[in-house]
Amino acid sequence: MRDHRTMDVFQLADDLTLKIYRATRSFPIDERYGLTAQLRRAAVSVGANIVECATRNSDRDFAHFLTVAYGSARELDYELSLAARLGYFPEELAKAEILELSSRLCRALRAFILSIRKATECNR
Repeated sequence: MRDHRTMDVFQLADDLTLKIYRATRSFPIDERYGLTAQLRRAAVSVGANIVECATRNSDRDFAHFLTVAYGSARELDYELSLAARLGYFPEELAKAEILELSSRLCRALRAFILSIRKATECNR
């Protein structure tokens, strides 16, 4: 079993989730059950799926849950882009930081998935 806390992708996901929770506090009140909730759910889903994948014994299962996390990360990336275009971020610096962190997370997850799949193919 792997320790999710030592994974770079988990640390990125966790950091992004905290930043999203802080940033969405200032989103419009009418978005509380809309985009705010959706952003928070997607962010938590990324980290939760990484935690779940770490409990898997086979590389195939591990890669599967990483792929689910990647799907949530891509969803989150879109929702952040939408929130930015709607002008919901109170500070430009926070917006830029969150959008960059989201992109980094997507790239890191994709690279990690590809490396796991490659290792799995080599072990056949």
